[in-house]
Amino acid sequence: MSRRRLPQAPAWWYDGSPPPLHARLLSTLYGGLTALRRGAYRRGWLHKQRVAVPVVVVGNITAGGTGKTPLVIALVARLRAAGWTPGIASRGHGREHEATPRWVDADAAASLVGDEPLLIARATAAKVRVDRDRVAAARALVAAGCDIVVCDDGLQHYRLARDIEIEVQDARRRYGNGRLLPAGPLREPMERAADCGFRVLNLGVAGEGVAARPPGLGEWPMRLQVGAVQPLHGGRPQPLAMFAGQRVHAVAGIGDPERFFAMLRDAGIAVVPHAFPDHHAYAAPDFDFGSRLPVLMTAKDAVKCAGLVDAQAFMVPVEAVLPEPFWLALLDRLPARSR
Repeated sequence: MSRRRLPQAPAWWYDGSPPPLHARLLSTLYGGLTALRRGAYRRGWLHKQRVAVPVVVVGNITAGGTGKTPLVIALVARLRAAGWTPGIASRGHGREHEATPRWVDADAAASLVGDEPLLIARATAAKVRVDRDRVAAARALVAAGCDIVVCDDGLQHYRLARDIEIEVQDARRRYGNGRLLPAGPLREPMERAADCGFRVLNLGVAGEGVAARPPGLGEWPMRLQVGAVQPLHGGRPQPLAMFAGQRVHAVAGIGDPERFFAMLRDAGIAVVPHAFPDHHAYAAPDFDFGSRLPVLMTAKDAVKCAGLVDAQAFMVPVEAVLPEPFWLALLDRLPARSR
């Protein structure tokens, strides 16, 4: 394991052990504040702002990664195929100068725009705007010619009115112990999920080491399909199977690094895991592993690391795959006046 230690979610979130008293007390306070804020919007004490085009929010009610970014990329592609001109609004977590709104170009610095927005911009070639104020981001996208806004994360950003909400859930972790932060992983009570028009269950890559629960009633299954492995410094893409039987350094600075490591192990790869915090700002010393092996990393990490690694570094992309009826149902929910 890399010498840099990854801050882990508290064990009690997922292992069934009771949360400590201080976490339960803070959870009660957090729950009260969350309910007060949500109630203020429901009663009209705080006002939602609507933009001139439909808004689709992709998010989750738990802390940590659930697979939103691959779904956003797939959603943008389907909307474009259906004749829409989508734009993406994101906060850009982990970027420098977060108070400064920015357009995200394919050649932008991840440190300034955020790793996930940069990955989305490169994968979709769509307009991407990062701004702490999602309403301002959405309005900027509309002014730039977008006729639908996809909000990357933001279920809790109630000020932006939305037409469709998609909750993404990790099939392995679900809602953990079902408690609110910090006693559990929930940003909002589980009942909040009932307000979402769609619940997508991320089953990960077929054959992952940790078995995922099958989708239930009202849930749409999403699988992550591994694409061709891309050398970070140019060269021909190769199938992941090329690394089967080899020992590699695996780098993941995502919400659930173990999911990436398990995917590689299930492909027959001997993994030396290096887990970093989500949205980690990499530096060259992070790759001083003490041995020269191929380095495999997620697409989210790769957008930040091309200038820090040598020719032995590769990106492992994944693509979200969902049933065709999901896309038909989602497109059917969009306002007819805008089609």
